[in-house]
Amino acid sequence: MTTRILPAVGDTDAARSLTTLIGQLPDTEPAPPVGDSTTLLDTLARLAAESVDELPEVVLVHERIGPVPALDLIRETTLRFPAVGVVLVSADAGPQLFQAAMDSGARGLVGLPLSYEELSARVQGAAQWATGVRRHLGAPAEGPGGPGGTVVTVTGAKGGVGTTVTAVQLALAARAAGRSAALVDMDLQSGDIASYLDVQFRRSVVDLAQISDISPRVLQEAVCDHPTGLGLLLAPAEGERGEEVTDRAARQIVSSLRTRYQVVVIDCGTQMNAANAAAVEMSDLAVMVTTPDVVAVRAAKRLVRLWDRLQIRKAEETLTVVNRQTRGSEIQPPLVERITGTRAARTAVPAAFKELQPSVDAGRLQDLDDRSTVKQALWALAAELGLADASGATAARGGRGSRQARGKALEKYGDRGALSLLRRRRGGDSGQVAVEFLGMVPVLVVVLILCWQCALTGYTYALAGHAADRAARTATAERSAAACQEAARADLPGAWRDGASIGCSRADGLWKARVALPVPVLFPGTVDFPVTITGEAGAAEEGRP
Repeated sequence: MTTRILPAVGDTDAARSLTTLIGQLPDTEPAPPVGDSTTLLDTLARLAAESVDELPEVVLVHERIGPVPALDLIRETTLRFPAVGVVLVSADAGPQLFQAAMDSGARGLVGLPLSYEELSARVQGAAQWATGVRRHLGAPAEGPGGPGGTVVTVTGAKGGVGTTVTAVQLALAARAAGRSAALVDMDLQSGDIASYLDVQFRRSVVDLAQISDISPRVLQEAVCDHPTGLGLLLAPAEGERGEEVTDRAARQIVSSLRTRYQVVVIDCGTQMNAANAAAVEMSDLAVMVTTPDVVAVRAAKRLVRLWDRLQIRKAEETLTVVNRQTRGSEIQPPLVERITGTRAARTAVPAAFKELQPSVDAGRLQDLDDRSTVKQALWALAAELGLADASGATAARGGRGSRQARGKALEKYGDRGALSLLRRRRGGDSGQVAVEFLGMVPVLVVVLILCWQCALTGYTYALAGHAADRAARTATAERSAAACQEAARADLPGAWRDGASIGCSRADGLWKARVALPVPVLFPGTVDFPVTITGEAGAAEEGRP
């Protein structure tokens, strides 16, 4: 049988020499080496998603792999992919390192410089062990050798941008979709998920920090079961104890949760430390929450650059969610995406704190009204992230409340009437926009009518004045009242001519013309207002001094 070997080496020269020696082993198929821990885990997860049989039998982890330390990487690999035999390659082959490697789950230790005999023996032993495990697991679809649950970290660009509310609602949406979900408070000094969900607790994430091997029973004792079905692993009540959670402890805790829950949502707060940095690095989805203001966007940019410098997360692998978004905001998600270099979520959370305030003040965020636009947006975000089904985005408006409404409608209106009523109630945004537009139509029509009537009135003023001036100038030339009236009448449009009242008079060598016109109602020539507009003009008779 051919043994597939995947080397994980960060050093180019070491990777070349290791690959060359692997190629000399009999019945082996070396894969191209991976250069860092993230690539290794992503590669194994992609292969495990297809089938356990697609995984390599042996993974060789070099001591200079990064950014995750080699022993921590071995621990996480063996937890997530137990059907893979891991061998550590190190210059230190002493008993202490050997014991630490075995405790982490390695199947062997190979010393540097490499020896053909030693490498062949360790690879063969690890491959036989992996083959036995896969035979014991049986059908690949039922084995635990897959990538485990989905880990989502939620980090705030700065304080007060809505990080905890986002994390809580994402976890609730995943649970409502039928997935087993855990919510972890990794804001170790100031995390307050317990207050948001009305929880009294004794154990916290700190209780797992000093345990070297977290068994399912130990994990169950530390996790608080919430009435909503969520598993809660909370921050310590004493903030100073947060320092006890190291990056290694955080990796072990996250890996253990991943094997038990389908979705793990971690609230990382806004303060970066070793523990939540490790969580962000291990996560499948890293969500950063910001608000559409200059200070928050600058903070988001600084955070993304910090992650990049520390090799925690690349900007393009981070999803930014804009909270408290309004149509009038000058900073829109595309601009945030361009400034931070991250990907902006298609779903933006509207600014509607009044909807949140009663639930937040009561400490029962799980009771947020299904009609809340904030809840609907966050559950739509959960669907966008793949934590809930696409239909789960409407669960904020559906769920138990919608089932009750459906039942009442069926009782009262019958099948067809109930369906029609529910469709009107749940017509979505397009239906709401249509209804609002239809409600505004009468107002728009009245405004247009008033504007048109004002335009007709002003035009009548202009016609009366112009006709009177024309009549007065004609009278001075012709010295005739009849010519005066004829000139005024000829200057008027037909719709105003029939109802016009024209008067011409001469006094002391001065000809005066007076034109009175009725104001038409909407359509000139049909109906007139009982109000007239008068224009007057005068001119001295020609030939008189």
